[in-house]
Amino acid sequence: MRGGLPPAEPPPSNADVHDDAGPARPPTPSSRPGPPPSSSRPRPPPSWQEAFVEARDGTRLYVRTRETPGSSLTFLLCDGIACDGFIWRYLVDDLLPLGSIVHWNYRGHGRSAAPVDRDLVDIHAFVDDLSAVRAAHVSGPVVLMGHSMGCQLALEGYRHQPDGIAGLVLICGTSGHLTHTFKGGDGLARALPRLIERVRRKPRLARALWSNVPPEVSVRVALAAGEVDADAIQPEDLRRYSEHVAGLDLEMFLRMLHAIGEQTAEDMLGTIGVPTLVLAGEHDTFTPTYLAERMAAAIPGSELTIYPGATHVVPIERREEVRDRLRDFVHQRVLPELEETPRRAKNTQSP
Repeated sequence: MRGGLPPAEPPPSNADVHDDAGPARPPTPSSRPGPPPSSSRPRPPPSWQEAFVEARDGTRLYVRTRETPGSSLTFLLCDGIACDGFIWRYLVDDLLPLGSIVHWNYRGHGRSAAPVDRDLVDIHAFVDDLSAVRAAHVSGPVVLMGHSMGCQLALEGYRHQPDGIAGLVLICGTSGHLTHTFKGGDGLARALPRLIERVRRKPRLARALWSNVPPEVSVRVALAAGEVDADAIQPEDLRRYSEHVAGLDLEMFLRMLHAIGEQTAEDMLGTIGVPTLVLAGEHDTFTPTYLAERMAAAIPGSELTIYPGATHVVPIERREEVRDRLRDFVHQRVLPELEETPRRAKNTQSP
């Protein structure tokens, strides 16, 4: 990580701040910074450093970092769409002994501003934003970690800028076309254009329906429907996610989902030349397990772990198992590869 991070500028006035336990509820992000948040709002602990990075179109992206002294390795965390950090709630502390951490909010998510250019909502815009975050906060080898849609972003990030990437960790995701496989079919992909048009025609009604569902209701539905492992997750974990979703700009979110759902990184999987770990939940209905199996089979030398009984939120449901798996992957694959690379380069240059 780069040393001496600049202090964070005042965040947008309508976005609450995250803490280690997960994101707090942010209303719809704005494209301009506002006054500092009230002192009554939770602040990240002192170990988090905060900053904003300006994207190519001027959108301000929120970044938080935690540094591990003496480690040159950084984990750069990429959320799923509509998420702003809840999935990493426990994993952050587990990763710190292995390296420093950079976590950021996507445009229009969390404490990041709404896109200055509202047309820049596809995967290419996200890749540009990822590059800006890397340039500002990562100076050494980095492991790109993605959850859900973040897997596709990590893959595209590798395609766009492979230099410096020491490994990939792809959790509960797919290489692309995510709306065509949601719950095992393409119903979401077919419905999105109609949904977007209806939201545009009646934005106030859509906003009211979208944002007024109590988070507690959303959590109870998810637990009752078996979308998560009710025996392995705390309702609070999902409540924070539900609050964030309710605060998103609905039209922006649907357009993002539609654009990203029509794109894929499947064509580049065979070109990946760094250690790659794929993690999946046996009962994941958002990105079914066969997608992880297909992705792992296409990536040379990749490793696949499927957690029995787990769903789309494996890092929360199987915290200890994921922690141990990541530790083994870093020590057995990533660090040895980093040590071997300079030796190979030296041998290549020798007469």
